[in-house]
Amino acid sequence: MKPGMVPPPPGEESQTVVLPPGWQSYLSPQGRRYYVNTATNETTWERPSSSPGIPASPGPHRSSLPLTVNGYHTSGTPAHPPETAHMSVRKSTGDSQNLGSSSPGKKQSKENTITINCVTFPHPDTMPEQQLLKPTEWSYCDYFWADKKDPQGNGTMAGFELLLQKQLKGKQMQKEMSEFIRERIKIEEEYAKNLAKLSQNSLAAQEEGSLGEAWAQVKKSLADEAEVHLKFSAKLHSEVEKPLMNFRENFKKDMKKCDHHIADLRKQLASRYAAVEKARKALTERQRDLEMKTQQLEIKLSNKTEEDIKKARRKSTQAGDDLMRCVDLYNQAQSKWFEEMVTTTLELERLEVERVEMIRQHLCQYTQLRHETDMFNQSTVEPVDQLLRKVDPAKDRELWVREHKTGNIRPVDMEI
Repeated sequence: MKPGMVPPPPGEESQTVVLPPGWQSYLSPQGRRYYVNTATNETTWERPSSSPGIPASPGPHRSSLPLTVNGYHTSGTPAHPPETAHMSVRKSTGDSQNLGSSSPGKKQSKENTITINCVTFPHPDTMPEQQLLKPTEWSYCDYFWADKKDPQGNGTMAGFELLLQKQLKGKQMQKEMSEFIRERIKIEEEYAKNLAKLSQNSLAAQEEGSLGEAWAQVKKSLADEAEVHLKFSAKLHSEVEKPLMNFRENFKKDMKKCDHHIADLRKQLASRYAAVEKARKALTERQRDLEMKTQQLEIKLSNKTEEDIKKARRKSTQAGDDLMRCVDLYNQAQSKWFEEMVTTTLELERLEVERVEMIRQHLCQYTQLRHETDMFNQSTVEPVDQLLRKVDPAKDRELWVREHKTGNIRPVDMEI
C-alpha cells in the first residue's frame, strides 16, 4: 500500500459493483474516495468503467518533471498541476484534490516551485543549482531571470527591464558622444574661420628684408592652417559624427523590436496566469459543493438523489479539466516567453558588443584624424622655420642701404 493511502472500511466496497481488473479503491485523508490502477499508477476520482476497453477518466497522472533551465521549462510538453504544483506557493484551503501530488492521497512535504510576477521558478531548496546556458562567460541570458530592487528601494525591476535600461543608457551615451563630436566640429570650424580672417590682417605688412619675408610666411601659414582645420572638421562630420548618428537610429529600431516583443509575451503570460488562478478557484468551489452534497446525502439531511451527486461530480471534473487546460496554456506561454527571453537577451548582448566596438572604431578614427591634422599643421610652419633661420640683420642692412642710400660723403669741419 502506498504512503498516505487508507484502505476502505470493511464491507463498503464489497457491496458495490466489482472494479475492473487492476483497480483498487482508497480513501484520501479528507475522506474522499479515489481509485488507483496498480499496474499503471493511474489515479482518478471517478469510478473506473467496468466495461472492457473503456479507459478511466480523467487520464493518467504521471509524476514526471520537465527539464528546466533557470526555472523555465525547456521541453515542448507543458506540465499539469497534478504533477508539479506548478503554479504558485499559495494553496486553496478548500481544495481537497491536492494539485501538487501525483495521487490524491499523497501530500507534498515542500512546494517545489515559487511564483514571482506570474513566472514560476524552481524552489531554491529543491533545485539549488542549475546548468548555465553559457557557462564559460557572464552572458545576459543566464543572470537576468529574477527581479531586482530598484535603486530607490520602492519596488522591484524585472531582469529584462534592467537589461533594457542598460541598452537605453548606452543609446543615450552614444547620442551624447555624437553631440560632443558635433561641438568639436563647431570649434574647428570657428577656429578655421578666425585663422583665415587673421591671415588677411595688414599689421606689420611693411616689414622689409628677410624678416619681412618670414613675417609674410607666418601670415600665410595661418591661412594654410585654417584650411587644414576646415578639412579636419569636414572629416569629423563624415567619418565620425554621421556614422555615430546613423548607428544610433538603427540601434533604436532594434531596441523597440526587442522591447515590444517581450512586453507582449509578458502580458500574455500574466493573462494566462490570471486564468489559471480563476480556474483554480472555480475547481475549489465545485469540489466543495460536491463534498457538501455528498455529506448531506450520507447523513440524510437532504433528499438529493444520486443523479444530483453525479451532476455535481461532472461539474467538478469539468472544472478540473478547465484548470488543466488553463495550466497547459500558461505553460505554453511561459515556454514561449523563456525561449524568446533567451533569444532576445542574446540579441541585446550582440547589440551591446556591436555598439561598443563601433564607437571604439570611430574614436580610433578621430584620433587618427587628429594625428593627421597635427602633421599638416606642422607642415604649415616648416616654411616659417626655414625663413627664420635665414634672417640676417647684416644682409638686411646692406640691402636696405643699397636701396635707400643718399650719399657716402661725410661733412667736414669748416676752415677759418
